[in-house]
Amino acid sequence: MKSVPLNAFSRSLGRRAGSKKLRASGRIPAVIYGREHKAQNIEVTADDIETLMQGSASENVLVDLAVKDDARPKRLALVQEVQHHPLHQNVLHVDFHEVLENEKVVVQVPVETVGEAVGVKTGGGVLEHVLFKLKLRGLPKDLPEQIVIDVSALELGRAIHIGEVKLPPGIEILGGKNIPVVAVAMPRTEEEEAAATEAAPVAAGDVEMIKEKKEEGEEGAEKAPAGKPGEKGAPKAGAKGAAAAPEKGAAAGVPEKGAEKKAEKPADKKADKKADKKADKKR
Repeated sequence: MKSVPLNAFSRSLGRRAGSKKLRASGRIPAVIYGREHKAQNIEVTADDIETLMQGSASENVLVDLAVKDDARPKRLALVQEVQHHPLHQNVLHVDFHEVLENEKVVVQVPVETVGEAVGVKTGGGVLEHVLFKLKLRGLPKDLPEQIVIDVSALELGRAIHIGEVKLPPGIEILGGKNIPVVAVAMPRTEEEEAAATEAAPVAAGDVEMIKEKKEEGEEGAEKAPAGKPGEKGAPKAGAKGAAAAPEKGAAAGVPEKGAEKKAEKPADKKADKKADKKADKKR
């Protein structure tokens, strides 16, 4: 990766209000940090940073940073992160990671493909881009800005794995060697898509929700008050399985108060009185 010269300045304005004033004046707030030195607030001109990003294949850019009027005016740094405005995409902030020329670093490098795969052209397959970035380790000036993979010879059902990616000398790729980067697969038919959708397992959250609703329903049935006859939710008289509530004071095997007196008056006394009256009339 070839380094690009970039001028920078020490920054005194901080916080949100200071950053707004800085952008209004045509400069972009930035910060540079590294393992050997503390983080330092700097600023770069908006035109310089826009030109830098437009001229590079990716946001992985190695810069020779010249900080004006600084104790260490020359720094070698990687552009670590660029923050853009969500609407008009103007650069809002830049993070620089200071590195050493003789020290290996790890960066995420984008993957690009060239050519038309044979499996797509003649076999009706679809090129699947599995990994869009790869993690590389090496000296800053040996790192590529991007990885370009030629997929022209890729047949249907075949893939290019991490272990098969060609890299510059001295660069190590991190990750499992058998992980596919790009592949050519046969597109699914409508029937296969429908079968895959139907066979999709129910999400754990849905199962918990169904179980929770069921438990709430069971608790409601157990806690529902008996209520008075005729009221909503009260059990109907004679309903199957409904248990008759015992009267107050009644217990198993214990006669109710006054039950003995009721027993002393037989039901046929009225009939005896009527019979006596009929006998008196005859006399």
